[in-house]
Amino acid sequence: MMDGRSTRRRFLALSGATVTAGIAGCADRVELISDDGTDDAPRNESTEADVSALADGVPALETRYDSRERYGQPGESFVDFEDLDGWEVDGGTGEGDEDVVFDGTQSFKLTSDGTENVVARRNLEDADLADADLSFAIRTTTPQNVTINLRLVDSFGSDRYYSLREITYRAPDVGWFRSSPGVYEQSEIEPAMDELDRLEIHVLHTMDEAEVWIDDLRTHDTPETGYVMLVWDDGFRDYYETAAPLHDEFDFRTVQAPVPRWTEEGRDGIMSVSELQERQDAGDQIVVHGTHEPIHEYDDEDRIESRIRGDKHWFVENGFEGANYIVYPHNSYDRTSLEYFTDYHYCGGFNQAGDVNTTNVYGFDPMALPRTIAHDLDISKRCVDLAAEHNQCTILNFHAFDEENTMSESDYETFLEHVDAADVEVITFDDLWELRTDPS
Repeated sequence: MMDGRSTRRRFLALSGATVTAGIAGCADRVELISDDGTDDAPRNESTEADVSALADGVPALETRYDSRERYGQPGESFVDFEDLDGWEVDGGTGEGDEDVVFDGTQSFKLTSDGTENVVARRNLEDADLADADLSFAIRTTTPQNVTINLRLVDSFGSDRYYSLREITYRAPDVGWFRSSPGVYEQSEIEPAMDELDRLEIHVLHTMDEAEVWIDDLRTHDTPETGYVMLVWDDGFRDYYETAAPLHDEFDFRTVQAPVPRWTEEGRDGIMSVSELQERQDAGDQIVVHGTHEPIHEYDDEDRIESRIRGDKHWFVENGFEGANYIVYPHNSYDRTSLEYFTDYHYCGGFNQAGDVNTTNVYGFDPMALPRTIAHDLDISKRCVDLAAEHNQCTILNFHAFDEENTMSESDYETFLEHVDAADVEVITFDDLWELRTDPS
């Protein structure tokens, strides 16, 4: 199966600087058939020489390859859900679904029986996950108010929770994505990760029902350090006048996602193009935010592609080198928009939550990263501490200091001091993407 977008992407790859590198973008394609019989999120890891997504200067308008396709199935298989005999489920039902599949012949469908949370568990028989992170493929028709936890319990009763706190993938146009959640909490006595007794999948929700499919649980190496990404949305002058000087003082490179229309209009309180370019010269990365409307509300595919293409074009034309990356306005995305986002971007998101919502660096879906709203100093500091302790990445989101979704200026300075003292690296999208595409 190859639709028009796949054909266009193949042409782009083959017409690149080297034929060998171009072919690598398509040679390992394995198609996914979803419940409606259409091509869903592909997932093969490339094994040939890679074409770097890191632009040397301002990137091209279109991508060289589909990042979700190339990096959709990283690491090594741990649980494939082909045999569900060892699983027990409380608070709902768990069954194999051969019609909605990410990999293999079936997925694990978990359905609540009301407002009660669903817990699925199976024995691991002394599995060893020391120095390993986890990822899994997930699909849900009831996103938003749902949290997915993986709980690992060792032979002595100590446990560790990995948590995806919220899913902003918009219904009803849902599909698969990969999640590699970071550690949310663990017992006071650290679990023996080389002597694990059981694995649990928790579906926590506040709805009358919840419906989730899980598939392809995989393991990944753990990096040697933790990472922090500071992302400022919308291009407020508050950033330019107040936050940027603090970043310069700490020598932190950060990420900005301005709204082109607001910038072009010269809207009061919004940075100009020249000010954004000045900050890029100072080391900030300026990434695409684009038209400030929820894209899942668009019902015309031509309009979706026109918007995504036009948004990136503005950033390319204005010389912004971070245009290969995107922050979805209102954290809105769905299955159809993802098909077009990957034509123009390699990495972005987000599944955003007000609580700790971190990621491991080698297993996340390139276009469905998680991040945390940095409205609270204590929550934000905990994000950094967990990143440092478990060598994971926390992506924190800010807007302006007078907004409810952003901590105060005084708290922010305290927070930056905390980051500076922690055993973490402050990174940009380029750094995170380099980690994701080259784990060695």
